[in-house]
This record gives sequence, C-alpha cells and structure tokens, in this order.
Amino acid sequence: MTDAPVLEVTDARVSYGGIAAVKGVSLDVRAGEIVTLIGANGAGKTSTLKSIVGLVPLKTGSVKIFGQDIRAEKTHEIVARGVALVPEGRAIFGNLTVRENLQLGGFLRRDPAHQKRALERCVRLFPRLGERLSQEGGTLSGGEQQMLAIARAIMAEPKLLLLDEPSLGLAPKIVQEVFAAIAEIAASGITILLVEQNTRLALKTANRAYVLVTGEIVLSGESRALQQDPRIRAAYLGEDVHG
Repeated sequence: MTDAPVLEVTDARVSYGGIAAVKGVSLDVRAGEIVTLIGANGAGKTSTLKSIVGLVPLKTGSVKIFGQDIRAEKTHEIVARGVALVPEGRAIFGNLTVRENLQLGGFLRRDPAHQKRALERCVRLFPRLGERLSQEGGTLSGGEQQMLAIARAIMAEPKLLLLDEPSLGLAPKIVQEVFAAIAEIAASGITILLVEQNTRLALKTANRAYVLVTGEIVLSGESRALQQDPRIRAAYLGEDVHG
C-alpha cells in the first residue's frame, strides 16, 4: 500500500502562445480530502485543472496519480486511472436525455449491473435527476444541469474528482444543494480538488486550500486557518480587516 498522494502536481507550467498562464504550481491532494484552489478570474485555476487531465499540455513539471507520472498519457488514459473532471460550464449533451448523459459518464464500466448501481447512486445523490431521467438535458434548469454534470462524472466511480466552478451562475439555494452533494461525495471516499470563486464557500467546504495569483501559488494551508488570515479576508472575503 502506497502513502503517495492521490494527486501530486510539481512545478507545473502552462503557456498559451507566449503567455504564461500557470507558473510553477505545486500542490498535492491526499486520499479522502477536499482541497480547494482559489483565486480571481484569470489566476490560472482552470488551466491547472486542464493540465492535470491532459487537456492542455504542460510546458514543464509533472503530474502524478497515486505516485505514477501521467504527463505522457492521453486524457482517456488518465480518465481510465480514475480521474474525472466536471468542467466549468457543465458541457452536458443537451439533445440527449438525462439517462443517456449519465450512461455516457459510465462508458468505461460496461457491466450492466455496475451501470444500474451507479445510476441508482446518482439518483439518491440528486433526486431531481431521478424525476427527469427521460427529459432532454438541454431543457433542465442551470442548477439541474450542474447536478447532471457532477452525476455524470460520478457514474465512472472516480477516485479523484476535479470540479471547476460548480457554483457558477446558480441561485444560492441550488448552490447549497450542490455543495451538500459534494460533501456527501467526499464522505463516500472520493477525493476532490475543487476550483471555486466563492471563496467563503470553498474554504467552508474544503480541508485545505491553495491560493493562486497570476499563475503562482502564494499561500496554502488548512482552510480553517486561511479563513482567519487577514490577507484572505481582505482580498477574497470582502472584509475590512483594519476597521
């Protein structure tokens, strides 16, 4: 049994043309943790997630899953290792039913018994989806589409779940439902790396956090401690720490 982190990113650098988006990011996520990556728009959070699953190439650095360097692997090979990404903007298939979207999420698990079990799990997690299995994905509300995107990723029974801005554009009540489900997913044993612009919610949900500013990690630590850090409170929580 290895003590290696589920995910270990070392000195990751990503560039688009001549523009450096990620500048030597190093982070790790241990089994059972929720770790959050916070920062302003354009800080490099999404690029970091995409580099982990091979959607954008690393200029330098390494990404390891359970101690195995996956930098040379294709995205579908990384997914087969047990990594699932819920992208910003959801990217569901609007012309397919909820059931068909979920079945696509479980395409690596072809066993019908597994698909049935996984589908039942998703419906328990998001009861609204169970009521809409025959409905086309494009007709769902924004919140329901976000639930579907997360459930589709869970269908593959990943070991590591990457979530990119799950609260984006959602009403506060729906955000609460989505984050309650995220906590439940983590409690079931799935390790989570969360990118989230709602810093207060991210720090409340996660065990640990990394703060990304213009492509570089500038701060990291236990979420509870960072919630009290004057720099975080002033820059991300909108608090006047001098008043």
